[in-house]
Amino acid sequence: MNWYLLAFQKYADFKTRSRRSEFWYFGLFNFLAIMVIGMISGMLSTVIGDASIGLIGVYYLAIIIPSLAVAVRRLHDTGRSGWWYLISLIPLIGSIVLIVFFCEDSKPGPNQWGPNPKEVGTNVSSDPTILDDGLV
Repeated sequence: MNWYLLAFQKYADFKTRSRRSEFWYFGLFNFLAIMVIGMISGMLSTVIGDASIGLIGVYYLAIIIPSLAVAVRRLHDTGRSGWWYLISLIPLIGSIVLIVFFCEDSKPGPNQWGPNPKEVGTNVSSDPTILDDGLV
């Protein structure tokens, strides 16, 4: 759940990197939320009618920018520009290529979009006075 909330905290950050965990957990929790909202809409449609269909539409509007941002950050983590997301406009093949990119491991070390999120916060010293970021 923390990964899902992290993606919303960085909802308009298109300039850094995101780990695979953040991307895939965000997708999983979106899927689960859509299923729950769909069930609620189905139950409400018997009472209200077709007006309950708007619940899923409102949710989609709420997650469109965070979803795009986490996808771009994931592409940055693999060493690619966020513009690679446009390959999804090619039917079928574009989506398959994107899934392969999203499944790749992080490129080691820093790149033009920042430090590797897997390496940030690792304490290489056994000195307890040095914090994870290396600052005292």
